[in-house]
Amino acid sequence: MNKRFFLLLILPITVILISSTLDLDSLLDYENQIIPSYITKDNTTTNIITDEGVTLGRVLFYDKNLSANNTIACASCHIQEFAFGDTAVASIGLNGGTTGRHSMRLINARFSDEARFFWDERANTLEDQTTMPIQDHVEMGFSDTNGDPDIDSLIRKLETLEYYNQLFQFVYGDTIITESRLQECLAQFVRSIQSFDSKFDQGRSNVNGNGVPFSNYTNDENSGKQLFLLAPQFDNQGNRVGGGLGCQVCHQAPEFSINPTSRNNGVISSLTLSIDVDNTRSPTLRDLFDQNGNLNGPMMHDGSFMTIDQVLDHYDSIPNQAGNNNLSPLLRPQGNLQRLHMTTLERSQLIDFLKTLSGNDVYTNAKWSNPFTNDSLIVLGGNTSISLTDYTYDRVKVYPNPFIESIYVEWEENSQSQVDLYDINGKWLKSIPANTHVNLSDLGRGIYLLRIGKASQRIVKL
Repeated sequence: MNKRFFLLLILPITVILISSTLDLDSLLDYENQIIPSYITKDNTTTNIITDEGVTLGRVLFYDKNLSANNTIACASCHIQEFAFGDTAVASIGLNGGTTGRHSMRLINARFSDEARFFWDERANTLEDQTTMPIQDHVEMGFSDTNGDPDIDSLIRKLETLEYYNQLFQFVYGDTIITESRLQECLAQFVRSIQSFDSKFDQGRSNVNGNGVPFSNYTNDENSGKQLFLLAPQFDNQGNRVGGGLGCQVCHQAPEFSINPTSRNNGVISSLTLSIDVDNTRSPTLRDLFDQNGNLNGPMMHDGSFMTIDQVLDHYDSIPNQAGNNNLSPLLRPQGNLQRLHMTTLERSQLIDFLKTLSGNDVYTNAKWSNPFTNDSLIVLGGNTSISLTDYTYDRVKVYPNPFIESIYVEWEENSQSQVDLYDINGKWLKSIPANTHVNLSDLGRGIYLLRIGKASQRIVKL
């Protein structure tokens, strides 16, 4: 494969910034990620993950240009360090506004029978979900309400960014940007975020079934797993008198995704309303904790539970709350509110088990990381180019760009310009003579800067 080089033209008054590079000739692997054979749930339908689509989706996910004032990206509320959730109860949107519900963790969003998204399931698909925050007045500001621009304004904005011209050409064969294409690629990126390197997966891969004791588990972890999986036995008053804790009924192993038939879980407090009973979805319980055993932010749609013990307190004794006409029947055994009467040991064992559901890779893997540096990005390869053939400054023309072996700098005889070549870190390499092909094949593959200025204003070497 030929080496490819990229030149940026830097005007005399321009500050040299280091930009991140995205090499389309060396895509990261999203298509062939290993999914364990025991994972069977998948809400992908027809929008199949491709390396190309996810690459574009990753850029969109981290790009603050998708907000009306260039301050908020999807990744502002869904942070890789916290399993793509947020440690804030309510995430900050445009101009200091905050979200109406806690930002749900996106980890393993693909692996669920539940295909609807948001806490209240108002998005029919993940594709629908991806552009709803963009079109929210508080979150990203392209709402077409309250004086906000509309989604078409965003599309026109993205069309002015050269890296999107390159990326859409690479993925779709043309530079046309549409909302449906934004949705497709953002959804592909979110579905690519997976975590299957946990202690649970290590144990599950060696046995046939979730309920079999795992050889890599402690006794307490295996006991906690059984408590999670086994159904409780209740008396006619809703009191648990035997069996397990029944967590599996709503949070289905081995994906630990929400049962699509479950309804409200008894938490009806709200960040914005008097009561909020329409919350019926949940993120997976995988990576509820991070690698170090710390919670990845507050829990529930209102972020009201800051500790795992508060969660267990809630399910141990479901509160009797007026106005909740949507409480899940799964929490009302024989029509009575659930009373689990967990012992101190059972709590400890269940928590030990929940911590085994967390992996390591997803928190640091570059394939899901921010591709921007200083909000700047340069795209290389993929048979794409930012053509500066017709770029002229002070009667200077430079072409081709990107180049393989040589460039040509063309200028008029009476031009007083000086052209100098620098590496991406600002180190001066050489001056470029006028009106001749300059062989630069001795340079390594990468990005280089051209500084065009008056000879009398030649800058010093950096």
